[in-house]
Amino acid sequence: MKDKVIVVTGGASGIGAAICEKFGREGSRVAVLDFDPKALARQEKRLRSMGVDVLGVKCDVTSGKQCVSAMMAVIKRFGGIDILVNNAGITQRSTFRNTSMDVYRRVMEVNFFGALNCTKPAIESLVERKGVIIVTTSLAGFAPLYGRTGYSASKHALHGFFHSLRSEMAHLGVHVMMLCPGFTATNLQSRALDGSGKLNKGDRSTVGKEATPESVADEVYRGVLKRKRELVLTPVGKFMHHFVLRFMPAWYERQMTKKIKPEFDRNEDGK
Repeated sequence: MKDKVIVVTGGASGIGAAICEKFGREGSRVAVLDFDPKALARQEKRLRSMGVDVLGVKCDVTSGKQCVSAMMAVIKRFGGIDILVNNAGITQRSTFRNTSMDVYRRVMEVNFFGALNCTKPAIESLVERKGVIIVTTSLAGFAPLYGRTGYSASKHALHGFFHSLRSEMAHLGVHVMMLCPGFTATNLQSRALDGSGKLNKGDRSTVGKEATPESVADEVYRGVLKRKRELVLTPVGKFMHHFVLRFMPAWYERQMTKKIKPEFDRNEDGK
């Protein structure tokens, strides 16, 4: 990965920040895209202190114009793009009956269309350099998740789009890797929307032990080297993906609901 140019959306915190730091330590040149200017400045400073050749670009992935401008700035600075990590994301925690349609549109704009907005202006450079597109999805991209219908739908959409894009790009030398982490200790959940579009400050349930962003970044790095098609992380995620959902889907739904439903009984029904 030495001297490869990696672009990471949502790169100023959480999994995105850890990916920037991992690839930077391995000698990659790093472009950090994020909508939070303060977090972006801190991440730029941190990467520079590590000796990384870094460019920070403020970018809201829901704006097609900003995404085009950001990719042009990266190409102008570094000469091209070798790896694009579509990592920026948002979530919601609310049942369908208590969620406005505006929340669903917002989640899709960030998670799904945000990835397309960034991929479109980068694709020709990725073709030229036979690069890699990494898409941060979730176990919710292939499994049901109680109280996250919008989030799960956006991740399913990413799987459908980028698996299909892989088939279009394979003969051109561009690879697509789907990253499916489980519950990870990031600030994503602290920014989760409730059914009205406000920050959800209620309790949160998890399934299995939370991973660290650094452990996810290490797996991503190894996955790129091996050109993995799909990177399913955590023991729970692997067991669920490879066995439970194939042979015991109804059992999984019952157990997942039993674990997570009480969160919404407290946070929604208790209002």
